[in-house]
Amino acid sequence: MNAATPQPPSIKEKTKPVTTLLRILALLVVVGITVGAFLLRDQLGKFAAFGYPGVFLIVLISYATILVPVPGLAIVFAMSGALNPLGLALAAAAGATLGELSGYLAGYSGRAAIENWKRYEKITAWVRRYGGPAILVLAAIPNPFFDLVGIASGVLKIPMQKFILWVLPGQIIKMLFIAYAGSLSLGWIFK
Repeated sequence: MNAATPQPPSIKEKTKPVTTLLRILALLVVVGITVGAFLLRDQLGKFAAFGYPGVFLIVLISYATILVPVPGLAIVFAMSGALNPLGLALAAAAGATLGELSGYLAGYSGRAAIENWKRYEKITAWVRRYGGPAILVLAAIPNPFFDLVGIASGVLKIPMQKFILWVLPGQIIKMLFIAYAGSLSLGWIFK
C-alpha cells in the first residue's frame, strides 16, 4: 500500500471511545455512591436489624465511599455484642472488599485528582514495588487511607481479581480483630 491509501482504524482506535465512556461512567457511579452514603450516613444503622446481611450492606456502603468517613467499623464493633464475631467478621469483610472496588474503579477510570498528594505517591510506590502483599497488609490495618490503595491499584491496572484476592484476607484479619475486640469488651462492660 502506498502512503495515500487510507488505513482502516485499528481495533484499539475503535474501542478507545467506548473505554473512555466506561471509565467516565465508573467514576460517576463512585461519586454517586460516595455522595449518597454521606447523605444517608445517619440511616445506615437501621440495616443492623437485619443481622449479617444488614452488616454486609452497611459495611459495603461505608467502604464504597472515597475519602469520606462513614462509620462501618463502629457498626461492626457494636454488632459484635449481638452476633457471632466470626460470622460478623466474614460478612463485614465481604462487604468491605466489594466496597473497596469503588476506589479501584476510580483509579482504573483514569489518573486520580490526588496523584500529586504525598501519601498517594508513597502508597502507589508500595503497591508498585510489593504488589499483593502490600495490598493485604494495608487492608488488614484500620486506616483511613486504604481508598488510596484501591485508587493506586486501579491506576496501576492490577487485575481486579488479584486486587480482590489480596484485599479479602486483609479485611478478614481486620474485621476479626474488630469483631472479637467488640465482643470481648462489650461482654466485659455489660457483665
